[in-house]
Amino acid sequence: MQFPESWLREFCNPPLSTQQIADTLTMGGLEVEDLRPVAPPFTKVVVGEIKEAVQHPNADRLRVCQVDVGQGALLNIVCGAPNARPGIKVPTALVGAELPPGEDGKPFQIKLGKLRGVESQGMLCSARELQLSDDHGGLLELAADVKVGADIRATLQLDDHVFTLKLTPNLAHALSVYGVARELSALTGTPLKAPTFEPVRPTHDAKLPVRVSAPDLCGRFSGRIVRNVDTTAKTPQWMVDRLARCGQRSVTALVDISNYVMFEFGRPSHIFDLDKIHGGLDVRWGRAGEQLKLLNGTTITVDDKVGVIADDVQVESLAGIMGGDATAVSDATRNVYVEAAFWWPQAVQGRSRRYNFSTDAGHRFERGVDPSLTVEHIEHITRLIVDICGGEAGPMDDQVVKLPEAKPVTLRVARAAKVIGMPVTATQCLQAFQRLGLPARAQGETIVVTPPPSRFDLAIEEDLVEEVARLIGYQNLPTTPPLAPITAKLPPESRRSRFALRRQLAALGFQETINFSFVEERWERELAGNADPIRLLNPIASQMGVMRSSLLGSLLHVLRFNLDRKAERVRVFEVGRVFLRDASVATTDTSVRGVRQPMRVAGLVYGEGDGLQWSRKGAPVDFYDIKGDVEALLAPARAVFERASHPAMHPGRCASVHLEGRAIGFVGELHPRWRQAWELAQAPMLFELDLDAVLSREIPAFEPVPRFQPAERDLAVIVPDHVTHAQLLAAIRASDTGGLLRDAFLFDVYKPKQATAGMAAGDKSMAVRLTLADPEATLTDPQIEAAVAAVVSMLQQRLGARLRA
Repeated sequence: MQFPESWLREFCNPPLSTQQIADTLTMGGLEVEDLRPVAPPFTKVVVGEIKEAVQHPNADRLRVCQVDVGQGALLNIVCGAPNARPGIKVPTALVGAELPPGEDGKPFQIKLGKLRGVESQGMLCSARELQLSDDHGGLLELAADVKVGADIRATLQLDDHVFTLKLTPNLAHALSVYGVARELSALTGTPLKAPTFEPVRPTHDAKLPVRVSAPDLCGRFSGRIVRNVDTTAKTPQWMVDRLARCGQRSVTALVDISNYVMFEFGRPSHIFDLDKIHGGLDVRWGRAGEQLKLLNGTTITVDDKVGVIADDVQVESLAGIMGGDATAVSDATRNVYVEAAFWWPQAVQGRSRRYNFSTDAGHRFERGVDPSLTVEHIEHITRLIVDICGGEAGPMDDQVVKLPEAKPVTLRVARAAKVIGMPVTATQCLQAFQRLGLPARAQGETIVVTPPPSRFDLAIEEDLVEEVARLIGYQNLPTTPPLAPITAKLPPESRRSRFALRRQLAALGFQETINFSFVEERWERELAGNADPIRLLNPIASQMGVMRSSLLGSLLHVLRFNLDRKAERVRVFEVGRVFLRDASVATTDTSVRGVRQPMRVAGLVYGEGDGLQWSRKGAPVDFYDIKGDVEALLAPARAVFERASHPAMHPGRCASVHLEGRAIGFVGELHPRWRQAWELAQAPMLFELDLDAVLSREIPAFEPVPRFQPAERDLAVIVPDHVTHAQLLAAIRASDTGGLLRDAFLFDVYKPKQATAGMAAGDKSMAVRLTLADPEATLTDPQIEAAVAAVVSMLQQRLGARLRA
């Protein structure tokens, strides 16, 4: 919401400076986001009138002007503007004037000089040269009645300031200059100048037939016909200036009048070309397949969820949002129909977003516009039309179908004091409501407030508490330290924190990323194998329409972003939530029915494993690099990796990760299909694990340092080629060694190119080092041999292994 200070002071003029008004509004809940002067500083610029303009003798595009600036003698000024002509009044910079800084940041000094041999005693200015606008098409022409020689800052009120408010959605009643003035009056106690709307006497009895077929769309529809309007009339300069300071450019007189009243009183309206309406108007819901070309040139298709205003032939307007092109006023328009209606906020909310645009009217109607003043505001619009464009007004047609019911809201004074955090009395609350113009009555220690038609935000007790706090002033609330006892909440020793996990990943060379939880539907389908993701009802962007069930898509997006910026080595991770359908989940304070939301940790590595090295040639990362990172992340727990398949990973280079017999995630190389689709020069390695499993850990059990040296024995066994490392170690650990086995480590795998005397085709040799120890005594050879024999026996039973000769 943007408006000039001078307009605000016409309704409420407190004895405060500009900055004090801004501070008062901000502390009253209407945050002033920006406050700036209308024009930058400049000096010695006055109103000048061009008396004569002749062609420059030495330049085709220059004119020599004789300019009256109220000093008696005329000034000789050379000007190149195309509209420099006798009779107009323009801003004139005198010799010695200092204009606003240009691109170099330095003020522009006006000096006595010569242009092509002719002396110039000043400069005639455009709006751009005074930094009033970007218009540089010619001189800024002033109104004919301004005084020659008057200071231009005073003439154009350039010492005015523009306020920009950042309003929350519940402050729809402040989306107008009068609405802000009403709030300022309540906050400062300064009287509010209430507007008067003098009725325009009808001069004919013509009415346009209007039918409201959808009471749940439109609760009140008011309108009148105005004939013989001069649509080519020029908008008064004062209205043009006010609209410009509200951030609205001037279009035509009728459009400017409609916009002016919207900014003044928060009342969006629409003006139809009456002669383009076929028959009468019908206010109804749209019908499937109906199309409408809007004023912005876009053609949309409506349905039964969108409100429209239609005539007997076609749809003419998108209800509460934007008019149609077919009935737009033009220079040929002579008769108009002025409409102001009350549209139910629920019937307008979200409709603009469906068509990817927004309007000032829709912004107001979807928050709520006062339904009680449609007639008064049409009288105001009609008065402005008649005064500016002429015309003959017809009788008012006001159809009240269904208006919002004013439901009283009760405030408990004790509750207000508890929420605000300071003692308040019933008298203070009543005074606050009276200053805000809210009808209120006391009932003991409670106060009942009946919201006026302009306050759609007052529905529950907390809304009234907020109003009391605003009027008291947030700056007046006491600073009270908390009195609750503080007790340390120690985390269980069997669980490490997420911060410790992040630090460990950072120590492994990863960098953390934070991504949106909503992603492209294609990612879910391709990378997670999720054909039915959880869809967003109101996505912030079309490519972010579903909730993610995997973190891998987000990490690949981060990789692509970094590669596009010439990154050669990427190691990233994310700790985040995923969203899975689960009918067993019920709605609680932390959950939503039907949606399970586990936390996961995922990582991605790409490029060379160690980066640029001087001592050895770099090699790209492979499966075993990422597997080692996962093992380090889970240590001291020992994970088991089993061959698996995953939609995002290479069919032969993917493993599921198991911890204590439970699958906790996957690790592997990106599938070649997706590597090609993402245009990746190398294959990234990825992992995704359940966060709770990663954070859990065994409590360390302290043992004395062994006093006896362990024994090591190496075994080489021949097994079928399909036997995995995990199966081999599982068989070894299951052997009955009498508790002497401390560790087993695979250090060699041999597969002959062709069958030999000791190894058949399809066999391989796996060499394992066994570590044996007894904490109570030194091992003897019989003990060692018995333990090794137990291991060999178990390998023979489970895997069909035999010792290699």
